[in-house]
Amino acid sequence: MRGWTEHEGLALALDREGVDTDQLIPARFMMTPRSQGYGRFLLNDLRYDPHGTPIPDFPLNRHPEASILVSRRNFGSGSSREAAVYALVDFGFRAVVAPSFGDIFASNAVNNGLLPARVESVDEILHALGAGTLPAKADLDSQSVTVGGITRSFQIDRAWREKLINGWDDIDLTMARRQQIAAFRAARAEAAPWAFMNEQGNT
Repeated sequence: MRGWTEHEGLALALDREGVDTDQLIPARFMMTPRSQGYGRFLLNDLRYDPHGTPIPDFPLNRHPEASILVSRRNFGSGSSREAAVYALVDFGFRAVVAPSFGDIFASNAVNNGLLPARVESVDEILHALGAGTLPAKADLDSQSVTVGGITRSFQIDRAWREKLINGWDDIDLTMARRQQIAAFRAARAEAAPWAFMNEQGNT
């Protein structure tokens, strides 16, 4: 996974609260191999009518070129399915801006290079976007997102920011700390040798 510090693209509004993981990708599509791509399933039951015809005025159908999605609170709530993040990433999104996120969704997002940018109020941004798109930039250095002429700071865990910049998952982050881990282990073995008795050949 490639890391990134800045992403520039078009922002798009999905003016809905509580967009949960079952909406992001309905469970019936999760038998499809990831190698075939999940982007076509993103928000399927909102994007298409019961006959499978695209709904023309749905935001993602109007502007499939967008790469920054702006929505309302509790984005990614619901079940823990990582496929919800796959669908967003495979569709082409690099960041989602919202006042709050489902905890597991946000963690899965970071592990797949998708920024969950938590902005306290998105009302002005959503109003500016309306039914269209605007040039936008997400900046991990300044922890800010700019849509049109509106700039807002976002909050993100320091370790998550590091993972996004470096393109790391949880294992990569742990391995980056291997010297500190080894030093802690050595100090612990000296302070409490009884905890390492089996490794020393003792019983």
